[in-house]
Amino acid sequence: MFRYCHVDHAFVRYNRSKYLIIVRYSVQVLGKKMLQTIISNNLRQLRKERAWSLSQAAIETGVSKAMLGQIEREESSPTIVTLWRIAKGFKISMSSLIERPLVASNNVQRRVKAALVFDNIEFKVLFSYDPLLGSEMFEHILQPNKTHLSQAHGFGVQEDIIVIQGQMDMLVDGRWLPLKKGDVLRFSADKPHGYRNLSTKKTVFHNIIHYPRQAL
Repeated sequence: MFRYCHVDHAFVRYNRSKYLIIVRYSVQVLGKKMLQTIISNNLRQLRKERAWSLSQAAIETGVSKAMLGQIEREESSPTIVTLWRIAKGFKISMSSLIERPLVASNNVQRRVKAALVFDNIEFKVLFSYDPLLGSEMFEHILQPNKTHLSQAHGFGVQEDIIVIQGQMDMLVDGRWLPLKKGDVLRFSADKPHGYRNLSTKKTVFHNIIHYPRQAL
């Protein structure tokens, strides 16, 4: 299940020609139906680009043909585990699957983003996947006494964790590592891993996911 909250942000970036690009986005309170539509459209477009049938997509992603069909028809809300399987099977980033295509005007790029809650963890996209850098950046929120376990991502994928507020534990190589505000951690995310907050206050952390060329 997922929900939305409202935040406004602006970032400054440079493109490959060193021209200044201002990226603005507004995280708006949208309906559950909106995200289903975005994922449905993206999944349908991905299959079209690869000329994959639902059966072929099921083979590549490990998600059943029936479930993929329900997602495309907006009859089902996929879990974060299902979304990662789809992203891994299509060799795309997570943000590519849950965001609408970018609408640009001159040097100002505008997009609508949503803060989502999947399986006990809330996140919003701070920077979408950048093919030049091979990375994307999220902000996550873990409420008190919540744990989120993640399956292995593609081979060679790494994650950077930066704790902004509160404290948390990271499951890496089968053991939980304690982290507090200001701590940073880089680990191989091509193995099962997890995030948990055993405190009485929410934890906020940033997560940068690095994709090697062979992972996409």
